Amino acid sequence: QVQLVESGGGLVQPGGSLRLSCAASGSIFSRYTMGWYRQAPGKQRELVATKTNIASGGRTNYADSVKGRFTISRDNAKNTVYLPMNSLKPEDTAVYYCNGPGSSGTYYFPWGQGTQVTVSS
Repeated sequence: QVQLVESGGGLVQPGGSLRLSCAASGSIFSRYTMGWYRQAPGKQRELVATKTNIASGGRTNYADSVKGRFTISRDNAKNTVYLPMNSLKPEDTAVYYCNGPGSSGTYYFPWGQGTQVTVSS
């Protein structure tokens, strides 16, 4: 079974940058669209960005709130998805997770532990 391990979070000042990583075990990673999600305290988990597999053209999709600041990328050879984040804002504070979105709100893999991002001065 694929396991997802997120890392790279931390405390950063507004305007700062972080780069998140999500390592997936298993060799089937490259077949799936992968995405980043986040959940702030008291709020539902929300989509941040997705990137389709190569067969689907590697298309990206971003939440409006992060467009122009975050960039999703993937290295299928390393089974890893990245999320460089620039110009961070306090409202970006959340636990960030990765997963493969399926249909009708389902996800392909068990959720990992996430990585905490805190943007504060």
